[in-house]
Amino acid sequence: MKRGIIHLLVHELIHCGASDKIAIFEKNAQYTYGQVQQMVDRFRRYFYAQGIRPRDNVGLFCRNSSDFLFSYLAIVSLGAVVVPLNIMFRSREIAYILSDAQVNHVISDKHLELASAELNDSDLPVQLYLPHIKELLTKDSSAATPSELPSIIVQPSDPCVILYTSGTTGRPKGAVLSHSNLISNARSYTETIHASAEDNFQCVLPMFHSFAWTCCVTTALLNGAAITIMESFLPKEVLTMIKEQGVTVVTGVPAMYGIYTTIAKPEDFSGVRLFVSGGASLPVEIINSFYEKTGKPIVEGYGLSESSPVVTFNPVDATKPSSIGLPIQDVDVKIVNNESQAVGPREVGELICQGPNIMSGYLGLPAETATAIRDGWLYTGDLAYTDEEGYIYIVDRKKDLVIVGGLNVYPREVEEILYQHPDIKEAAIIGVPDKTRGEAVQAFVVPKEGASINKKELMSFLKANLATYKLPREIIELEALPRNATGKILKKELRNLKR
Repeated sequence: MKRGIIHLLVHELIHCGASDKIAIFEKNAQYTYGQVQQMVDRFRRYFYAQGIRPRDNVGLFCRNSSDFLFSYLAIVSLGAVVVPLNIMFRSREIAYILSDAQVNHVISDKHLELASAELNDSDLPVQLYLPHIKELLTKDSSAATPSELPSIIVQPSDPCVILYTSGTTGRPKGAVLSHSNLISNARSYTETIHASAEDNFQCVLPMFHSFAWTCCVTTALLNGAAITIMESFLPKEVLTMIKEQGVTVVTGVPAMYGIYTTIAKPEDFSGVRLFVSGGASLPVEIINSFYEKTGKPIVEGYGLSESSPVVTFNPVDATKPSSIGLPIQDVDVKIVNNESQAVGPREVGELICQGPNIMSGYLGLPAETATAIRDGWLYTGDLAYTDEEGYIYIVDRKKDLVIVGGLNVYPREVEEILYQHPDIKEAAIIGVPDKTRGEAVQAFVVPKEGASINKKELMSFLKANLATYKLPREIIELEALPRNATGKILKKELRNLKR
């Protein structure tokens, strides 16, 4: 590991690789580390000329691409803070985040319609269109005026990114992560997976998500390794890229490994040394089937946006199926009861963690921050236990989180949209097993008296307000929702209805 790595800033990672070494492979392009440095500098100067300044929160809406990387690093090199936007979000969802983070500039690869109840015309941020920027800067580097920038000092403790993660209220919360949070997590992950400059990291998971950004991008750059960027998960195309570009580290969610098990051939993965899974629990049947097909294990870990994100990971040479492994370097983990007291092996409690990777807090939400971080420990809301060797196993979630293909769906948000429909009296959302995506959203609705629910029309209503992965696979109409004596909806009984 290089000396002084703990003091690195995220945008300085592009100087960790040899200038003539390939840093990025894409479908139709590739860039050396030297070329990446040039492009980031051009983007940086252009963004400064457009008015982006230190401490500004800057939206980034972009599909997986080198442009995402150039933009992200250019933004933070100016002392500004990136607010990555889920590209599957609808205008309503994006507008809320931009308003909450007080974003004045959005860098996007398509025009976004943002005027809504969340953002009126006077509050609309300036949109900088990436295809135009890329064309301009590629043809004429002098377009990135000014030629001289003022000295901008960025400290490791300064905010680098605000990651919005849904909360139990249904409204997303912005987890504020510093440069040192991200660098420390990449450093610890490096030690865990034995990353080196010889590696080539597949990046097909969305770069706006912390899983991909840390495990596929910053870790690769920290080690002067290569990144093979793929815009979307098209299985046959992904397999071709893995083989042709010499990918050594494949990272995915359980649903992807289920597809690999079905269609991949052993020779497709002949050059891969490590398969990483996260985002949701990996079924043992997929682990076993994948090993039978390829002769190679899948190594599972655990994390969350608030922890940059990696918290635990199985040792590469001593993985335990169905376990999320051991705490990574520099991160402490405890399983505690409701009184925050540590419990013994095989006892179920809440998983809490502490380390240099933990966020400073939620943007503008001191009460929520105080609930999540207590005495320096992040309370994850996940129930877990350890075995006698310290390996950790996730049991359930305290929250009603539904994980669809590795993406979080909080029922409250979907329920609130359902309640906005004029024919809906009551609504409840649960997660149900799904062979392709791990889990799917299931909706239960009760119509208002005298109303009739048209499920096709209701689904159209939801599509206009929610990202596709948040949409219910099925809508079930009931006369009433089961409740306890205090009026709380009994979701356990709703789950039993599906058995």
